[in-house]
Amino acid sequence: MALQGLVIEVHDIDIQTDRQGAYEIENIFPEYMVAPVHYFESEQIRSYFGKLEIEGINVEIMGDIQKLIDERSWEEPVKVEQYRHWIEFESMQIPVLSLEYEYQAYLKLGRVEKAEILKKWLQNQGKEFD
Repeated sequence: MALQGLVIEVHDIDIQTDRQGAYEIENIFPEYMVAPVHYFESEQIRSYFGKLEIEGINVEIMGDIQKLIDERSWEEPVKVEQYRHWIEFESMQIPVLSLEYEYQAYLKLGRVEKAEILKKWLQNQGKEFD
């Protein structure tokens, strides 16, 4: 979000991918893994989850994320390529998820305060919401 211009305090880096991508990242960076990729399920979300720490920066890996819908069924795993676009940062092309997708995801998770911050920022950028 910060890379897309939203002024927000950054605590970590989240990487969303599919199950295979989560394990590939783990295999590329074994020396930085602080929690190996494993299947994790909470009350509202489930994914293949792992954590890295690189030069003091926490990085969370989430593969095949699913959110609980209507308190009894899980949505299909998120196809991140549908919501991904590329931005340029310090001469690098970096994949990011659209902030419209992030807004919807925070609403589904009941994180209304974060969703409202995104909504307000997106409206200031000329985006319309229901």
